[in-house]
Amino acid sequence: MNCPAPVEISYENMHFLITHNPTNYGVTTEVRVCDAPYDKAPVEKEGIHVLDWPFDDGAPPPNQIVDDWLNLLKSKFREEPGCCVAVHYVAGLRRAPVLVALALIECGMKYENAVQFIRQIRRGAFNSKQPLFLEKYRPKMRLCFRDTNGLCCVQ
Repeated sequence: MNCPAPVEISYENMHFLITHNPTNYGVTTEVRVCDAPYDKAPVEKEGIHVLDWPFDDGAPPPNQIVDDWLNLLKSKFREEPGCCVAVHYVAGLRRAPVLVALALIECGMKYENAVQFIRQIRRGAFNSKQPLFLEKYRPKMRLCFRDTNGLCCVQ
């Protein structure tokens, strides 16, 4: 299979890698959103924690995956500011960009801007249904927390 090149998406202090091979990018966590196409043991041997959260290609992610994704990001970016989370894909045009867009929206970016921002880096990202899902999505500020100085976003 001919895989598109990996792309890095950075916003504030959040870094994402949409890729089929995270081992050369300093990634410590990889979320596979497609059916597991390979044995994760060699990737985990490289020190990368692999999570399998597949959902249907072209569809919005189920609520449980949205919750798991945002909880993962909140803990990762608080514990390791500036770290990079990889999202594994088949083609990297639908499922992975939606998860990254959700993170950007949770940090205050408007959905239209999140879609445009990602499309500038990953041409062809999103199908016609996914921007509608993102438009209807209502952020709950789940990537924000209270510290001694008040409310902070994981940025």
